[in-house]
Amino acid sequence: MTRDAGPTAPAAVLFDMDGTLVDSEKLWTIALDDYAAHRGGALSDATRESMVGSNMTRSMKLLLADVGIPPTEAEVDAAAEWVAGRMAQLFAQGLPWRPGAPEALREARALGVPVALVTSTIRSLTEMALDTLGRDTFDVTVCGDEVDGRNKPDPEPYLKAARLLGVDPAACVAVEDSPTGVASAEAAGCLVVAVPCEVPLAPGPNRVLHESLHEVDFAALGELFARAA
Repeated sequence: MTRDAGPTAPAAVLFDMDGTLVDSEKLWTIALDDYAAHRGGALSDATRESMVGSNMTRSMKLLLADVGIPPTEAEVDAAAEWVAGRMAQLFAQGLPWRPGAPEALREARALGVPVALVTSTIRSLTEMALDTLGRDTFDVTVCGDEVDGRNKPDPEPYLKAARLLGVDPAACVAVEDSPTGVASAEAAGCLVVAVPCEVPLAPGPNRVLHESLHEVDFAALGELFARAA
């Protein structure tokens, strides 16, 4: 049962997926490493770190460049298809939750406001992840192949989620784990609850840093939002 949203509650809570709700960044590393080996190369740690929170097209361009293959449109498309297929295999084996993620989703729903999933992952893989996350958990979902190429760190993914919900993005709270995702949510005007996973996050004027989702007090989210407004 949900309670009524208080007068200072956010208009909506917008969750990133990979590295925020599910510990899938490690699965992406497996798939990307496998593809690099398939093409006779190896993915560097620096390039992998720069991919965290990014979309498939940008990640494939970085991956191809890292293994010394010109990132032509045909090569990018072929790499994306290969990696997506490998990720589907890994997703099918089960997705581990990030610590505190199920509880965070329940607390967000208990605010009595809409909840959205805003991910850079393509729709086909997101649909598999929703078997773990629960389709009824989210009022809308926005995927990386549904923003006309304006992927994170562009604000469009969060702006689109707000449009679909009919709310002001500046009245929303976003939950993110990566610098790319945080930049996207902040550029959209959201207050960001930032919980790092694979990459450290620096403090910022419109973000609240936590070490774990267990530390996020969603019952007090309205007060947190009001202080930042």
